[in-house]
Amino acid sequence: MQIKSQKDFFSGLMFMAVGSAFAWGATTYSIGTGARMGPGYFPLMLGVIMAILGMIVTFNSLVVETVGGNKIGPWAWKPLVFVILANLVFGVCIGGLPSIGLKPMGMIFGVYVLVFIASVAEAGWKVKNTFVLSTVLAVGCYLAFVKVLKLQFPVWPAFITG
Repeated sequence: MQIKSQKDFFSGLMFMAVGSAFAWGATTYSIGTGARMGPGYFPLMLGVIMAILGMIVTFNSLVVETVGGNKIGPWAWKPLVFVILANLVFGVCIGGLPSIGLKPMGMIFGVYVLVFIASVAEAGWKVKNTFVLSTVLAVGCYLAFVKVLKLQFPVWPAFITG
């Protein structure tokens, strides 16, 4: 068979790989039943559904004709590096780095840092737009996670809260 859509073919393979990994990883937890779900039930079902969707997308990429073959372009290295870096720095902001004595900087600071680092990946990013977006996201995260869900994690930097 010939691949008629490269993007769909590799997307389908990615969905199958990630779904299979989640399903396989979930088997180390207690699965339970539909009426009494264990901690592994949701990741198992999610993984199975993702793998099935991946099979469907891959099958369609081999059967459905697309104009030009829907070729994959070159890797976008700059966005890839900055988005991964933003997530790593956000994790450090939330949890700190005790091995080097860096205390947690809190969720609010972490959201601002995350948005600013990830925004650098955009071709024509503007500081004002990024500041507005990060403010909206920080307020939304505070309301959703601290006020509504009542999650316990550092919101403000340790040097402010003590």
